[in-house]
Amino acid sequence: MRAALATGAGAPLSLVEREIPEPGPGEVLIRVTACGLCFTDLNLLRRHYPFARFPVVPGHEITGTVAALGSGVTGLSVGDAVGAQFLYDSCGHCDYCVSGDQILCPAKRITGITNDGGYAEYGLFKSGYVTPLPAGLDPVAAAPLMCAGLTAFNGLRRAGATANSRVAVIGAGGIGALAVRYAVAMGARVAVIGRSAEGEAAAKELGAETYVASRDTDPAAALKAWGGGADVILNAAPSNEAASAVLTGLAPDGTLVLCGYDNTPLTLSAQPMVLNRLHVMASPSGSPHDLRDTLAFSARHGILPAVTPIGLDGAPEALDAMGSGSGGGRRVITFA
Repeated sequence: MRAALATGAGAPLSLVEREIPEPGPGEVLIRVTACGLCFTDLNLLRRHYPFARFPVVPGHEITGTVAALGSGVTGLSVGDAVGAQFLYDSCGHCDYCVSGDQILCPAKRITGITNDGGYAEYGLFKSGYVTPLPAGLDPVAAAPLMCAGLTAFNGLRRAGATANSRVAVIGAGGIGALAVRYAVAMGARVAVIGRSAEGEAAAKELGAETYVASRDTDPAAALKAWGGGADVILNAAPSNEAASAVLTGLAPDGTLVLCGYDNTPLTLSAQPMVLNRLHVMASPSGSPHDLRDTLAFSARHGILPAVTPIGLDGAPEALDAMGSGSGGGRRVITFA
């Protein structure tokens, strides 16, 4: 099989030929249909993850079909359409695992960072972390739901977004665009904060009722003028500064959710937080049951991202373009 291999932090991807692996006990061999390119893949190559294992096949937004099953695997059959996610596996016996919060397990392993992922024609995955795709869900367009969709959907619902909420989303790119559509489908009123007025038409097309260009307007003040502030602000931009700038745009008891971030310190003013009982949380992808809920909600409401299919050979160039900000939309590696 063909695969793209990250050989070390700072090294470019290498395209290689490998033997197709065989599943062991509890493992599922997936013939990969598609794998989305995520900013996490780029950060892997940029040395952001000291726990990464090299060499490793990147990619954690994976859809495909079951090619073979290891011993002891139940609930799946050869030919099933499935997805694999950011969470590769967890210990299975800590308090977080037994309560269904495997994503918080201290011993969790990460697909495409500590274990081989989806930049390959085939991949081995743990059966409890392989999720059936709802019938009729396009596997190519659905690939980014395994991370971007899961992160956005889970962030919104854990922050308490409801049909009565005012939800603001910073950045309407990959995660942000899905967050807007999920919030609208939940019945919430939605605002989008972008850098320039050029993003307004696209935000309104996604369903946002209002748009704030942060280069021209104080985003926190604009949110306060929007009915008294946002109940939930989801930061989908890779910028801690953007998140800090909107803190006072929260309504009392509101929540700032970090889905996007960078490596700089997050600076927040304590006084408005204390006086208004504000909350700050992060959304680290999700557990297997969270992905099932994300996919079911996406299928029910017809929420799929716009994607650009590329071949495996185009992955290195696509990651470079993503790093320079000229990615041109959500890229998804597809395999014939």
